[in-house]
Amino acid sequence: MSSDANLNVLWARALLEELVRGGVRNAVVCPGSRSSALALACAHTPGLHTWSVIDERSAGFFALGMAKHSRQPVVLVATSGSAGAHFYPAVIEAAMAQVPLVVLTADRPLELQGWGAPQTVPQARFYGEFARLFADVGLPESSTAAIAHLRATAARAVGTACRAPRGAVQLNVPFREPLAPIAQDFGVEKVSALARDGRPDAPLTRIQPPSRAPDASTLDTVRARIAATERGVIICGPRDEDDGFGEAIAALSLATGYPVFAEAASQARYGGGPLTVSLYDALLRHEPFARAHKPALVLRFGGGLTPKSPQQWMDGSEAEVVVFSDEGALYDPPHRASLVVEGSAVLACRALTQGLSRGPGRWAQGFMGAERVARNALETALAERPDALTEPRLAREVVAALPAGALLFVSSSMPIRAVDAFAQGGGVPLRVLANRGANGIDGIVSSAAGVAAAAGRPAVLLSGDLALLHDVGGLLTASRARVPLTVVVVNNDGGGIFSFLPLAQSAKPDEFETLFGTPHGVDLSHAAALAGARFHRPTTPTALRAAVRSGLEGGLHLVEVQVDRATNVDEHRHLFARMATALGEGPWA
Repeated sequence: MSSDANLNVLWARALLEELVRGGVRNAVVCPGSRSSALALACAHTPGLHTWSVIDERSAGFFALGMAKHSRQPVVLVATSGSAGAHFYPAVIEAAMAQVPLVVLTADRPLELQGWGAPQTVPQARFYGEFARLFADVGLPESSTAAIAHLRATAARAVGTACRAPRGAVQLNVPFREPLAPIAQDFGVEKVSALARDGRPDAPLTRIQPPSRAPDASTLDTVRARIAATERGVIICGPRDEDDGFGEAIAALSLATGYPVFAEAASQARYGGGPLTVSLYDALLRHEPFARAHKPALVLRFGGGLTPKSPQQWMDGSEAEVVVFSDEGALYDPPHRASLVVEGSAVLACRALTQGLSRGPGRWAQGFMGAERVARNALETALAERPDALTEPRLAREVVAALPAGALLFVSSSMPIRAVDAFAQGGGVPLRVLANRGANGIDGIVSSAAGVAAAAGRPAVLLSGDLALLHDVGGLLTASRARVPLTVVVVNNDGGGIFSFLPLAQSAKPDEFETLFGTPHGVDLSHAAALAGARFHRPTTPTALRAAVRSGLEGGLHLVEVQVDRATNVDEHRHLFARMATALGEGPWA
């Protein structure tokens, strides 16, 4: 569209221009007629990369993955009717994980609402409480006031999506015919230049977010508490930002002498500092160690914790808990926090580090000594069966195959738990992301594809088989977008996590298998063929590492690792038992 052919074209151009001027760089567009003006505006707006995705559900998570990696808002475009409803799971995850999205739902005009017109459903507040903002921008109108309002609303939408707590915003955009860019005389000469073209290289209305610097006097209070408390720990849950958090946490841990329990997706484990504890799940399951190392102070960063043991340990210790909330979200289910510090976690760490110089003492040495004992026991146990590809071994091998700076996306359910429990950190820095807002398995492949698209370089996904089948269309999305993605699938023919729950013992075996085990019997090579992916089926750890490294060279790869679901629980228990036996009664320093 070289010019504003008609009012719909002008309207859509003004809307997309403002979104780009507010910081949007990517748009994910699904096919549709009512949304055609928006789709064409996406394709023709300078500074915007437009991605075409067939399925709205996959598109929602593809955009989510892009925004998780880039931390910039991504536009989603759907036509009218039920199409926008398929974005709902991604909008929920965006709200729960604080990921910025701008959802544009095209709509039928007012005169067609409520009278049985096709593809017409009530779209106002489609996403309920999960949208940070909803606005119906109204029908296109050739007036200075209307177009200026449209631009200002778009600027406000971007600002709302990006300010804490981040999330999705919905703009409902109705259009009348003609939907195609057919030339019309619509009185554009009556519109002011400012409304018609906005401000060059700036939003019409720039909304300055509040400072993210934590309150200095509050940090002084926390610093004094740290200085008076030797028995402290730093616990880091999932966190997406690539903003130097790992380095800031490492410096804080050395200044305080506190060990760091860093989850795999916290951005503080891989390449973390010398006081980083990776096998904390095993340590805290071991009653003698957990009892002897009750903290008096806990500094909590990031999202909700994946394993149960750290939370149970904190609750049993009666420690004072300080939560650092850098996106405005609260993660304190048992209500143990005495203080919540809002603002940038990195700035908070840097400020707290100043004036503290305790350094690692006997308290930290106890954790690090126990970590070494547990790590040696784990490696010895795995070395006894060097060619066995169990689920814990698989998680370790995938992480070990990654070079410094690699991108790893980990699915919810068992993969994130296996990585967290058995793939300890080291000197190699990695960017590890996961959908831990709602903790679901929805849209996992599409999210990982979005991460690879935003990064512009290869990414690796570790997924369960049910998560893959739940989002098999994500493979098609990755293929059409030509993103470099390697999908490693743990195929245990069903839902392995349910075998760890009490119902595995209480339900009748046939009912458990039918309702929870849910075997599928799918040959995943067909999924690879559907998307044109290169297929691998390694049977040894060495072959798995080779397949992952081959995938990192580019292209779309599906790596299927077949494991035995029936023995998985025993394998986990065996490894935890070996580490517990090695830990014994101490001493651990």
